[in-house]
Amino acid sequence: MTHIFYFLKQIHAYAGKSLYVNLFAMACISMLEGIGILLLIPMITMTGIVQLDAGGTPVAGLFEFLQEIPASIGLPVVLAIYVVIVIGQNLLQKFIAIKNAKIQHGFFRHMRVETYSAILHADWNFFIKNRKSDLINIMTSEIARASAGTHSFLQFVSSLVFTLIQIGIAFWLSPSITTFVLLSGLILIFFSRSFLKRSLALGDRNFTLGRSYLAGITDQINGIKDIKSNTLEQSRMEWYRKVTQSMENEQIEYTKMKTTSQLYYKMASAVLIATFIFIAVNIYNAQAGQLMLIIIIFSRLWPKVTGIQSSMEMIASTIPSFKAVKQMQGECLDSREILAGGDELKREALQVRQGITCENISFRYNRDTPTYALKDIDIFIPTNQMTAIVGRSGAGKSTLIDLLMGLNQPEQGKILIDGAPLTRGNLLSLRKAISYVPQDPFLFNATIRENMQLIEPNATEQQIWDALVFSSAAEFVGKLPEGLDTLIGDRGIRLSGGERQRLVLARVILRNPSILVLDEATSSLDTENEEKIQQALERLKGKMTIIVIAHRLSTIRHADQVIVLEEGEVIQRGEFGQLAKEKTSVFGNLLRNQMKAT
Repeated sequence: MTHIFYFLKQIHAYAGKSLYVNLFAMACISMLEGIGILLLIPMITMTGIVQLDAGGTPVAGLFEFLQEIPASIGLPVVLAIYVVIVIGQNLLQKFIAIKNAKIQHGFFRHMRVETYSAILHADWNFFIKNRKSDLINIMTSEIARASAGTHSFLQFVSSLVFTLIQIGIAFWLSPSITTFVLLSGLILIFFSRSFLKRSLALGDRNFTLGRSYLAGITDQINGIKDIKSNTLEQSRMEWYRKVTQSMENEQIEYTKMKTTSQLYYKMASAVLIATFIFIAVNIYNAQAGQLMLIIIIFSRLWPKVTGIQSSMEMIASTIPSFKAVKQMQGECLDSREILAGGDELKREALQVRQGITCENISFRYNRDTPTYALKDIDIFIPTNQMTAIVGRSGAGKSTLIDLLMGLNQPEQGKILIDGAPLTRGNLLSLRKAISYVPQDPFLFNATIRENMQLIEPNATEQQIWDALVFSSAAEFVGKLPEGLDTLIGDRGIRLSGGERQRLVLARVILRNPSILVLDEATSSLDTENEEKIQQALERLKGKMTIIVIAHRLSTIRHADQVIVLEEGEVIQRGEFGQLAKEKTSVFGNLLRNQMKAT
């Protein structure tokens, strides 16, 4: 029952009064059905086919008023009452079905929105620690499975209310016989605990398998080019057959368990009904009318009891998914960067007037290790100038950019914006002032126009073309069959790497930021287009703050400041020409090696 209370607590938090309105309507339906069953005795008696004497039972007094009705119209009146009751019962049933659907799908959407909001507002470190496929699995499969558990919970409640009221009617008719049947039912429920444990274990295995399946599929679709170029199709198919075979086995195991439990209940119900009829006739001397009503009640009741057991097994199998969703929400809230829907979202872009200062900052991705990604960084990035950050791979360049954008927070030291510390309060304002172009450009599976307007919804067509001209993308976009309305495919796969990079650059320029961050943004460009981008950046100098990470040092030859990183520390700083003259320095070696390569 722990699982039931867990679901009740979660659904109550969402549905509130609606849940109890449904419970009341379910009770009304069960009462109407009970009255319909009790009407069977006067109906059958009035037909004259069979005389059922209900004297000495509660039913006799309940329907005394029917004896005053003339025999000629008695049966039609009883039948009319019965029809009214059935119609009322079915109207209520329709009301409950609609309310249950609203609760189930509303709760499903509530979980989706709550989880997605928590994920979106988690900090960057959360995304570093969690696999993308695990987040997708939670947002799709596990929330859907938890929603199925909600449906099972509502079915469980419906069956439970029906069962309790029908048992109450049976007690009213014959306490002794009902007690015997209930004791037998409790014994069955006690021995059914093993099915619940197996359902919970099955849910755990399904959760693990589903996560592994989605993780593998995501990795392989992302790496399909490597798979095909290295002829890895056979090994990947072997993996796929193995994991899908495990998933098939688990589903068959669940079906076996469910049908076995249902079989036990149905066999037991047949034996119990036969036993209590024998006892009722030979020991309790039950009257025909009373016995017939109890038989009808319990013949309808046992399937509901079986349904309760089935719902509990289904709920138990979905609990791991539900807990996984709640655990993910908890992790996101512990890592939340800003409050969703807070006043921070309404703040304007930050105007940086002097510059950004890194004051003795140090950072580790894992605080349990002694290795620092950045150590004792003291730099100043002046506003409206170009600052280049260079160094060998792994020197800490991208880590420094992440800190400057507030994606990560320094373990020691602080980042100052015009002398004021970067905090959670001004974080979004800073990000609204920044446009970021990554080394691996990302585009949505939409048209070029839609990708451009994603960052500036109100941009005019002329503004879009101006941004494309700036990034040297206008020429190739103009040659496409549908121009701006060309669909570019998943992650822009229908475009070359250089074309994707130029589109992303045009998109951020369309935003007209005050700070432009380029992380190897020209790495996929040919020499001609790289030269055009350099000229465009020259035109931006003095109008915005430009921060550039570059391996191709020719890109930054006009930088106002070059910062050289080595193993997470600043080892050189100065103007490009000045550092180039230091032949034995790290920067000098990098520049000389690139000149040899070209």
